[in-house]
Amino acid sequence: MISPLSSLSSRESPPVLRVEDLRKSYGEIKAVTGISFEIAPGENYGLLGPNGAGKTTAIQMIAGVLAADGGRVTVCGQELTTGTTTVKSHIGWVPQEIALYDRLSARENLAFFGRMQGLSGKPLATRVSEVLELTGLVDRAGDKTIKFSGGMRRRLNIGIGLLHQPDLLILDEPTVGVDIQSRTRILDQVAEMTSLGMAVLYTTHYIEEVERLCQRVGIIDHGVLIAEGTRAELVKTVGERDRVTIAADGQINAGVGQITALDGVHEAGATTDGIQMLVDDAAHLLPRIIESLTRSGVTVTGVEVEEPNLEAVFLHLTGRALRD
Repeated sequence: MISPLSSLSSRESPPVLRVEDLRKSYGEIKAVTGISFEIAPGENYGLLGPNGAGKTTAIQMIAGVLAADGGRVTVCGQELTTGTTTVKSHIGWVPQEIALYDRLSARENLAFFGRMQGLSGKPLATRVSEVLELTGLVDRAGDKTIKFSGGMRRRLNIGIGLLHQPDLLILDEPTVGVDIQSRTRILDQVAEMTSLGMAVLYTTHYIEEVERLCQRVGIIDHGVLIAEGTRAELVKTVGERDRVTIAADGQINAGVGQITALDGVHEAGATTDGIQMLVDDAAHLLPRIIESLTRSGVTVTGVEVEEPNLEAVFLHLTGRALRD
């Protein structure tokens, strides 16, 4: 079992990470626009958004590998820039791109990167063994990583970020392209880190990972943090209602007018191929909704119901699905 972090603080302690008004542009393209949030010790904070939303750019600035145009990043009370090596020692950064030496074994890779992080001698050997156990790679410790599956390489890559026992672990899309078994192992690793008191910044576009792991979530779209809070707090932004999508043709606008008047229907609007609405209890209201639409000259060809979750929140806030 991995040993507890020596620098852990209670949840009442100051935040491990504070991001204030972070900004980055590439010419006229605004990649990140005024992002601000905090992460406490022992908290897993999920940065949720589709590909191209600005997550990776934000992560690179927070990790100190990309200069920001404006704003401030503070880690363990110290301001971070691309040149502040002391502050970076508090961070374990695991980028999307896997960084391993294929001709070295798992143990040799860990030993090499451990020395780069300032470890040596018995403490290094101990940490390498602990990380091999944590990542489930003890049996493959002597194998060259060129022989590893994608999932095993991902797990080892995360292990490298954990070697020096950072206060903040930054994970950028850590489960992309891995099999289900490795994905489950990675999620278990992340949960264990937060249980030991490490602060984790976790970026992904997989909604189920955020709902499983993260105490708080920031939703990012087009470089803007458009909402933040616990899952329960975010779900309240859609009124804790069911989202109903009806595939239909015919007198759509007339149908929308009719169902808007029904008790329990709070929002309804025409789409390119039907109607979307927010309702209190879809199972109870659907028979009345379909009956009303039929009387209005609408032919219903399909019905889809989504109970409130982070996917529904994202759709409500942006008007598009997370993976669009």
